[in-house]
Amino acid sequence: MVFILGFNFPESRLLKSALQSFYGIGPQHTKRLMAKLYIHDTARVGALADKQVLDLTAELSNMTIENDLRRQLQDNIRRLRDMGAYRGRRHAMQMPVRGQRTRTQTATAGKLNRVERFG
Repeated sequence: MVFILGFNFPESRLLKSALQSFYGIGPQHTKRLMAKLYIHDTARVGALADKQVLDLTAELSNMTIENDLRRQLQDNIRRLRDMGAYRGRRHAMQMPVRGQRTRTQTATAGKLNRVERFG
């Protein structure tokens, strides 16, 4: 098991998928991060040297990921609600925010746009 930023990953897991398991890191961020640290795309977590793991942890700690990103998202939604913006009212009513059709497909759009809005 390799310990990266508070998470244990099995040594056989691909580093690419391990990085994408963090909230806020997708395929593009993973590709850039691995290229910056000179790590191959098909590298396994167990194949990393200790220095690479430390460099990776340092890079991840500088990024806004996991709970910090979730908190930032909630703060942005709370700010929109508090100032009474249209988008904030739509979030408060749990209705589609970005102009989706509401005559027939409100339930689907509401499920897709669901975020922790009342935190």
